Amino acid sequence: MQTPRQVTVLGECVADLFADPRTALPHTGTPSPASHQQGMTLRVLPGGGPANTAVGLARLGTPTRLMARLSGDVFGRLFRARLLESGVDLSGAQAAAEPSTLAVADIDAGGAAAYSFHAEGTADWQWTRAELAAGDPRDSACVHTGSLALVREPGGLLVEELLAGARPHTTVSIDPNVRPALVDPQVYRDRIPGWCAVADILRLSQDDLDAVAPDVTVEAACDGFHAAGARLVVVTLGARGAFASLEGRRVSVPGVPTRVVDTVGAGDAFTAGLLHHLGERGLLGGRLERLTPEGLAAACAYAVRVAALTCAAAGPNPPWAHQMEPEPGATRAGSLS
Repeated sequence: MQTPRQVTVLGECVADLFADPRTALPHTGTPSPASHQQGMTLRVLPGGGPANTAVGLARLGTPTRLMARLSGDVFGRLFRARLLESGVDLSGAQAAAEPSTLAVADIDAGGAAAYSFHAEGTADWQWTRAELAAGDPRDSACVHTGSLALVREPGGLLVEELLAGARPHTTVSIDPNVRPALVDPQVYRDRIPGWCAVADILRLSQDDLDAVAPDVTVEAACDGFHAAGARLVVVTLGARGAFASLEGRRVSVPGVPTRVVDTVGAGDAFTAGLLHHLGERGLLGGRLERLTPEGLAAACAYAVRVAALTCAAAGPNPPWAHQMEPEPGATRAGSLS
C-alpha cells in the first residue's frame, strides 16, 4: 500500500434536519406526550452527498480537497467546522452570499431516511465558470462528484464541462444520488449517458437504479452503462452488500451485519471507502487499467465495512482510519463471475 494521492470532491453541502425522537410524531400517527404542546425539536447535522464523501475520504487518510460554494450563514459555518475537523482541504471552496441548502429527514422505524428539500436559490448551485476554473482538479488522482451538483442549474452543465476537461488527466467518479423529491428522475435518465461518457466509476444505489433504469436487471443496467462509456459500475444493495461490474466482469460482495441507527450517508461512505482503497493501491489517476476483479472485490468489501460503521452511528458520520478493523483476505471478499 502507498499514501493515496489527492482526491478532489465537487458538490454540495446540505444541512440535514432531524426530528428529536422525544418530540417527533411516530410513524403510527400517535402523538408523543409533549409534541402537540411544545412543538418539535430539530437537530441539525452537516451533510450533503459530496461533502459526506469528502469527510469519509479524509478520515480514512486520503488527502481530500472539496470544491463547494459555502454560505456565510450559520449552516455554512457548521459545514466548515466539520470539514476542517475531518481534515478536508477547503482551498477549492468558494465563499457564497446565498443561503445554505436544507434537507428535512424523516427517519422510519428501519432507519431509512426520506427527505424534503429547501434548495431554491441556495449557494450550492450558483457556480460560475470562473469559480470552477479556480479549483482546477486536474492535479488530483481522482475527481468525484454527483448528487444534485450535476442536475441543479445554473451550475450543473458547468460541472459537466469541468469533468470533460479533467478526464484526460484524472480518474472521474460520479454518484447520481437520485433525489426524486427535488428533481424529476427523467432528468437523470436523460443525462446519465453523458455522465457515463466521462466517468471511469459510476456508483449507484439500488433505489437510484430503480429510478434511472426501471424494470431492468442490475446486470443489464450495468451493460448499458458500460456501452455508454463507464468502465466500472458499482451498485450498492443496502444490507445485501454490493454488486460491481468491471467492463462486464462481475463481482458480488455480501453485506456486513451491523446494528443500524440510521442509513444516512451510508452510500457516500461506501464511495469514500471504495476510492480510498483504490487510491492506497495506486489504481487512481487513469482509466483503472490495472484494476482486476479480485482487486475490485477487495475494494468493495472494504467499502461495505465503511458503510456499515456509518450505519451504526447517527447521521452522516463515517469512520476514521483507526476505527477500521484489519481487512479480511481477498479470498473472502466476495464472489466473482
